[in-house]
Amino acid sequence: MVNDSRGFFTSRVIGTFVNEALAMLGEGVAPASIEQAGSQAGYPAPPLQLSDELNLELMAKIATATRKAVEDAGDAYTPHPAEAVVNTMIEIGRPSRLKGAGFYEYVDGKRAGLWDGLAETFNSGSSSIPLQDMIDRMLFAEALETQKCLDEGVLTSTADANIGSIMGIGFPPYTGGSAQFIIGYQGALGTGKDAFVARAKELAAKYGDRFTPPESLTK
Repeated sequence: MVNDSRGFFTSRVIGTFVNEALAMLGEGVAPASIEQAGSQAGYPAPPLQLSDELNLELMAKIATATRKAVEDAGDAYTPHPAEAVVNTMIEIGRPSRLKGAGFYEYVDGKRAGLWDGLAETFNSGSSSIPLQDMIDRMLFAEALETQKCLDEGVLTSTADANIGSIMGIGFPPYTGGSAQFIIGYQGALGTGKDAFVARAKELAAKYGDRFTPPESLTK
């Protein structure tokens, strides 16, 4: 069962996947490398391609609404680094496939490769991140948001999380789902939830507090 919240479970979780990819682009990572990482992670569509389909103008509206809701609740809003990338793409007139221009070029509505201007716009290639870090940033962002949804009661079971993430938003099926990924995690630091937490802390130290595991995973 999925309960109501600001941004349904699937929207919240897939948003973190896309945002992490856009953050990497803003950091200067080559766009082709980002797409490769998404494909190697097991996603059915790489993140920049997916962003064009989802529409950056819609993402900007969601970010604005989220900021207002957080601030209306009396909390401080911390913008995701992806927001600057979204705003830049909108400003230069490349918001979506629907508008005929995004991260990709489109000819007669058909995708025709990544836009060459990305390199100059975002200083692409100026930053190099290990492929495994890129893959983990995408997977961990979604898994951690899933855990937040469970903690907040937006989701009432891990089974719902796993089914919804695979069937609804394309979380890599080999993981068992975005909740199962946490307890079944396998990586250089070991296996299971404790290894997931340790890796999340590594990512937080390198890439930001958004990867800090919640207390529900560290108890």
